[in-house]
Amino acid sequence: MLETQEQEELTTVRVQDPRLQNEGSWNSYVDYKIFLHTNSKAFTAKTSCVRRRYREFVWLRKQLQKNAGLVPVPELPGKSTFFAGSTDEFIEKRRQGLQQFLEKVVQNVVLLSDSQLHLFLQSQLSVPEIEACVQGQSSLTVTDAILRYAMSNCGWVQEEDTRPALVAGAELYGSCAGLGSPPVRSCLKPPSRWSDFGMEDSHSDSLDSPTEQPETE
Repeated sequence: MLETQEQEELTTVRVQDPRLQNEGSWNSYVDYKIFLHTNSKAFTAKTSCVRRRYREFVWLRKQLQKNAGLVPVPELPGKSTFFAGSTDEFIEKRRQGLQQFLEKVVQNVVLLSDSQLHLFLQSQLSVPEIEACVQGQSSLTVTDAILRYAMSNCGWVQEEDTRPALVAGAELYGSCAGLGSPPVRSCLKPPSRWSDFGMEDSHSDSLDSPTEQPETE
């Protein structure tokens, strides 16, 4: 007798490879690679890779909470600029917190039904573009936007690039590769000033004090 078993749906999400963008400028920030692999029917693309910065995570959480009603939304790692440690330690702590946030979100059926979450994870649309797409003010539907990105060269998860690339003064590898990204090795070379614009921030943080760390949004 043959037994038919329904395949268990699994979703793996990883936040990796923090990279300093606009190094040396007043609006420097760190973004993170989000790698997702799933067999869940809830996702349009089964494998995706995007880069997002902290302020976009803050926006996402607000939108999820707005649409989830009484369903609690997981917390993000704190925004405190005071952290007893190096800049690398601060970034690694934040990376871990962002991954834990997404791991909890994708396991919540209510939150998983939010189209903004899918565009955040599986397209490289900006926040205004995501809002326009969800509100029907874009020429693309949510599914179209995800599939178009999946079919692009950046949307496909590539194998690790064996050629080292200098990022913020350290050797790292391909920004949109699979799960095998090497550990962060002093990947952040602090500029003289980090800027903190948007998402309820009205101040900039300096690295002059050894205990004061950038928001790195």
